[in-house]
Amino acid sequence: MRYLSTRGLPDDPRPGFWDILLEGLAPDGGLYLPQNYPQVDAQTLDRWRHVLTTEGYPGLAQAVLSLFIDGIDPADLRRLCELAYGPGVFSSPEVVPVSELDGGLWLAHLSGGPTAAFKDIAMQLLGRLFEFELGRRGRGLTILGATSGDTGSAAEYAMRGLAGIRVFMLTPAGRMTPFQQAQMFSLDDPSIVNIAVDGVFDDCQDLVKEVSADLEFKHRYEIGAVNSINWARLVAQVVYYVAAWLRVSTTGGPVSFAVPTGNFGDIMAGHVARMMGLPIDTLVLSTNENDVLDEFFHTGVYRVRSAAETRATSSPSMDISKASNFERFVFDLLGRDAGRVRELFADRLVAEGMFDLSGTPEFQTLRQRFGLVSGSSRHADRLAAIADVDRRDGVLIDPHTADAVTVARRHVQPGVPMIVLETALPVKFAATIEEAVGRRPERPARFDGLEDRPRHVVEMPDDVATLKALIAERVSR
Repeated sequence: MRYLSTRGLPDDPRPGFWDILLEGLAPDGGLYLPQNYPQVDAQTLDRWRHVLTTEGYPGLAQAVLSLFIDGIDPADLRRLCELAYGPGVFSSPEVVPVSELDGGLWLAHLSGGPTAAFKDIAMQLLGRLFEFELGRRGRGLTILGATSGDTGSAAEYAMRGLAGIRVFMLTPAGRMTPFQQAQMFSLDDPSIVNIAVDGVFDDCQDLVKEVSADLEFKHRYEIGAVNSINWARLVAQVVYYVAAWLRVSTTGGPVSFAVPTGNFGDIMAGHVARMMGLPIDTLVLSTNENDVLDEFFHTGVYRVRSAAETRATSSPSMDISKASNFERFVFDLLGRDAGRVRELFADRLVAEGMFDLSGTPEFQTLRQRFGLVSGSSRHADRLAAIADVDRRDGVLIDPHTADAVTVARRHVQPGVPMIVLETALPVKFAATIEEAVGRRPERPARFDGLEDRPRHVVEMPDDVATLKALIAERVSR
């Protein structure tokens, strides 16, 4: 399997998986995608069903990932999958169990990992892949990432203690819940540097891209990425779409997925799974009040918001107004025309802050070709959904999952299961849960006293020179 950039020229080299794993963004500022999506048929899906039944989630992960990863002995890939998804890592041996809710909905439980968020599923594998390849190359890696809530803690818990890996994680100051902050800032590890940026998530994400665009600095300090701009993280998420489909669609028929998203990474993995041939009828994208993506899928206009326009909401991990992974989808939408993508994202978006595809034939046929619809949810909707699922099903869901439930109910079709992808355990958003149902969510014992632990965080202005100086100083220690 070879990979290309969304902004690449026809004669650009086509790197393999292990090169793009360590690189993150492409040198031209684009994002990597497979040169072609591998195709699966009914026989392959039947075989994967048997693998999931007999070998569990690690076996399924190896089967799916082997379509995208070469240059590794199958036994080594299986070992890495066992380390990521084996006994004791996740609360359920199924890793991604499913349960049926009322009204044609299903819930794919993705929050059983160390930090109680869906990001753990990809991060646990990503850490093992990094360690394996760095060991083969005899080098280190400086991970630079940005988080709106859960990516940071999932990355830090997955990467800490791994040989040769340092983590610099940017967070928007004051924009995460106290629990989310404490999960990150309580880690006392010299290889992990938490940085609170005076800005919103989009500012943090822009800083990561600016550093990565300085190729000399990037190579000198061995900068890599764990955000979903890194293809390896996104492809790890494809596996749980397959697992959820296998567990819900016992007859092999199509299902739909409802996905809460701000950066377009989680639903992009569903798009990849659908392009591969997984029987997905509809992908339902759910946003909160920061509805730049919902606006695009209804109007064809993609308009990023300023920091002042980006609202702080009760589903804070989706308080994003510049969706990095959206470029991957637009690349597919426009027939993989890298020239048009460069013009939209590198030129027009930078100069004008928006672009408009409403009059293009590609946008007019988007729903038919890609099965993707969207909707948004507000604070009152979240509260109502949390209370409704608690009352009808006896299940507490977090606010982001509630956004997805709200929008999913608008798109349920008779005979087609609608699988809602869960985001996190409710304990991470206790104040909103209490507002919705009148009680605090259960707190797992491992999180007792989390907010009272000492904090380890560097405060920083929204300035790339300051960030580079900090990286240079800490890496040189």
